[in-house]
Amino acid sequence: MMNSIATPAELVRTSVTFWTLMAETQAVMAYRIMGMAGLWAVTGTENTRMVDEKGPAFAEAMVAGNRAMMSGKRPDQVAMATMLPLQRRTALNNKRLAKRGPNFLKMGG
Repeated sequence: MMNSIATPAELVRTSVTFWTLMAETQAVMAYRIMGMAGLWAVTGTENTRMVDEKGPAFAEAMVAGNRAMMSGKRPDQVAMATMLPLQRRTALNNKRLAKRGPNFLKMGG
C-alpha cells in the first residue's frame, strides 16, 4: 500500500540529497583526474579502487531502491533509498581525497 503524499520538507530533503550526491561525485572525479595527471596526491591504488568500488556501490543502491519500491514506498522514498548508499560513499571519497591535497612537487616539473 502506498504511503501518504510527500511533504514539501521531504521533497526538499530528496532534492538536497540528489544535488549533494552530484556535487560530491563531481569533486571525487576531479580529484581522481587530477591524480591521474599528477596534480593531486593520490595513492598508487586509487585507479583500481575507483573501478572496484563501482559494482558493490551500485548493487547496494539497486537493492535498497528495489526493497523500498517493493514495500510500497513513495517515489521520493525510493529515490532516497537508492541515493543514500551512493551518497555515503561519495562523501567518504570526497573527504579522503580532499585531505590529500595538491601535488606541488610534480607541478613544478
